[in-house]
Amino acid sequence: MSSNIHPTAILEKGVALDSNVTVGPYSLIGPRVKIGAGTTIGPHTVIECNTRIGSGSSVGVGCVLGGAPQDRKYNDEETWLEIGDETEIRDYTTIHRGSAARGFTTVGDRCFLMTYVHVAHDCVLDDEVVLANGVQLAGHVHIASHAYIGGLTPIHQFVRIGTHAFVGGGSRLPQDVPPYTRAAGNPYKLYGINTLGLTRAGFNEETRLALKHAYRLLFNSDLPRVDAAERVRLENPEIPEVLHLVDFVMRSDRGALA
Repeated sequence: MSSNIHPTAILEKGVALDSNVTVGPYSLIGPRVKIGAGTTIGPHTVIECNTRIGSGSSVGVGCVLGGAPQDRKYNDEETWLEIGDETEIRDYTTIHRGSAARGFTTVGDRCFLMTYVHVAHDCVLDDEVVLANGVQLAGHVHIASHAYIGGLTPIHQFVRIGTHAFVGGGSRLPQDVPPYTRAAGNPYKLYGINTLGLTRAGFNEETRLALKHAYRLLFNSDLPRVDAAERVRLENPEIPEVLHLVDFVMRSDRGALA
């Protein structure tokens, strides 16, 4: 099936559209842009250049995708933005291309970026990440799969958010948030394991209880964190989620507060 391009939309030379792509009124799509089958681009959206969007995705009104990184070291290097399949990007979101440091900004499959989100250069969003209204990501942020970030949350450059983490709205994140945990506040604090989220995601009771025990040792005990981590590893050698939590905390460059 052919694509549905509104007559007021402008597509520059080098745009590649798969079947059944819709481009709304007054949108502008620049060079070296590829859009997958069944994806919808809303009205008044600009996709500047060097952007690949997967199949079955949707982009809302007034978005700006593939803009140059807001990095003074950037010197017109050829960098890219890659967005996966079945990802929903709502109105007035901005996502920049990578810088020379990494070369790509990446948004995974089945992500949901709500209105007024900003994703800066070289960020990595794994699959099924949710960013609520007004979340602002500085450069080089990595958000792991199934993480949920509440609205109006700014995230400092190079911060990592672990898988299945939940961040409450209006928080400020200058440091990492470990996987499977809940965080909120300004300054932010950790509030234990994301039990509800893990239950909804199908984690069994044994894993949830082991994560809670590991959390208490790492963040609420009097043990030095190195000793707590070693004890957790010895007690849970066959639970990969627990080992992942420990490894994330111990390898955190920016630190993870309790």
